[in-house]
Amino acid sequence: MPDGLPVAPPASGEVAALVAIQSTLGTPPVIEVARAMSHFGEHAQGWVAVSALGALVMPKRRRDWVLVGVGAVAAHAAAIAIKLVVRRTRPHHPAITVNVGTPSALSFPSAHATSTTAAAMLLSRATRSPLPLAVVPAMALSRLVLGVHYPTDVLAGAAVGAVVARTAACFASPQKEKRK
Repeated sequence: MPDGLPVAPPASGEVAALVAIQSTLGTPPVIEVARAMSHFGEHAQGWVAVSALGALVMPKRRRDWVLVGVGAVAAHAAAIAIKLVVRRTRPHHPAITVNVGTPSALSFPSAHATSTTAAAMLLSRATRSPLPLAVVPAMALSRLVLGVHYPTDVLAGAAVGAVVARTAACFASPQKEKRK
């Protein structure tokens, strides 16, 4: 113990993974993009805006576009409910740099990964294209670069978001009429 201060244990497991990601990808330009993504995804606000814009621009698919926003908000709410039950704290090892503020100290699951996965899946449905799915790994990785989530937080968030999107799509699909 230099100067009587405790020495942090060496990084291992998910902490070591975060340290490796931050040391590899944590350049100023990447951190700035990750911060922008963080602000976009905060409380699913960016996804609600995309949903509203799509509903305005594509009135024939308005129902699909509204579902993007509803699904993103529902996914965010599910993530918050799970956070309140699990109560896992955010990474706090001295080797991890936190590059953005967060609204709470709770980590599991990542609400950004949850709402982004739900929104991307529902956007794919609305646009009839798999292209929106490319944002899911980017958002998940951004949470790690920013040092605010463990890898299992973003994986769990993506899984919860996928379940919410599938469920929302099932409820939104018109029932096929049964023939007699």
